[in-house]
This record gives sequence, C-alpha cells and structure tokens, in this order.
Amino acid sequence: GPGTPGAAGDFGWKVLTSSNPAVVKSKLNSELANGRLAMIAIIGMFFQEGITGDIWGGLAKTAKIFAFENELGVQSPLGFWDPAGWTEDGSIENYKRRRQTEIKHGRIAMLATMGYITPELYGKLPGYLSPSLGIKFADVPNGLGAISKVPAAGWGQIIAYMAFCEVSSKQGPGTPGAAGDFGWKVLTSSNPAVVKSK
Repeated sequence: GPGTPGAAGDFGWKVLTSSNPAVVKSKLNSELANGRLAMIAIIGMFFQEGITGDIWGGLAKTAKIFAFENELGVQSPLGFWDPAGWTEDGSIENYKRRRQTEIKHGRIAMLATMGYITPELYGKLPGYLSPSLGIKFADVPNGLGAISKVPAAGWGQIIAYMAFCEVSSKQGPGTPGAAGDFGWKVLTSSNPAVVKSK
C-alpha cells in the first residue's frame, strides 16, 4: 500500500540492492531507466513478431549479414542495417552492387534536396527556363509543382544528362566508379583516407 517500502520498489531483497538508502535510490533510478528501455524493447519485439512472424526479424536464422558489419557506412548504434533482408544470401557481389547504387542514389537525393531548398533560401535564377514558351525560372514552383511546369524538352534534357552520367564512366566491378569515385576532386580528395571518410 501507499507509504510502504514495497510501494517505493523495496521488497526487502538485499542481494542485488543495499541497506544504504542512497544506494537503494541510485539503483531504483537505474532500474526505472532500464525498465523504460525494456518496455520499449518488448513492444518493438511484439511489433517485429507481428510483422515478420519472428522476434528477431529473421536475424537468428541468417548470420550471413554479419559478414558486412565492417563495411563502409555501418554506423552505431544500429550496426549493419538491412531491414528488407537483401543481404541474407551473403553475396559480396550483390552487396557491392547495391552499395554502389546506394551511393549513387544518395548523391542524387542530396542534390535534389539542395535543389529544393536553395531557391527557397536564395531565390531563383533570373531569366527564362524556356524562352520559346515564355516560362521564367520565377514561374516554376518548388517541389512537386515543378513537374507540370517544366516543358517536355526540359525533361528530355534532364533524362539525357542522367543517361550520360550513367554511361560516361566505367562503373564495373573493381573500377573506381564502382566505389563511387568518378575522379571529380573538387569536393573530394586524392587522399584515399579522406575519400573514405567523405
């Protein structure tokens, strides 16, 4: 009941606790923090089991993904993160191809993000996007609204440039392009350690 030691979490079991009230208070604080974490963890495990049918999400069945724990891009606290299970086969060739694609798509996403933010912060270019159609850069909204405003010829130019980027450098296995290095040293470096950290 209220006011009893049990209500404060002290059930008289001194094996893992103490007779010293300051130590008891410190240990109860730790227990509260760890208990909260455990409550979140068990809810996550229930959710994982409901989605995948396995509280480990298939992790216990496949230890092959641990082969990628020391690869570039693995970060704490998650370690190697593959929620879709694409590396379950343990194929290093498939992993490297997907990593190459991830680097490429990540760079495109970063450029797209800057393209979205920059006009909002610094304004748009002066002049015309399409002089023949009378479309000014200022007439083109940011975000998805721009899709319908850019002329078909503009989209053709964008797609042609993307294709050029895909075929203009060697990206096969074992080439610098496969590792994301296309020789453009303006924002990177000739030093391999600096390139790896970037």
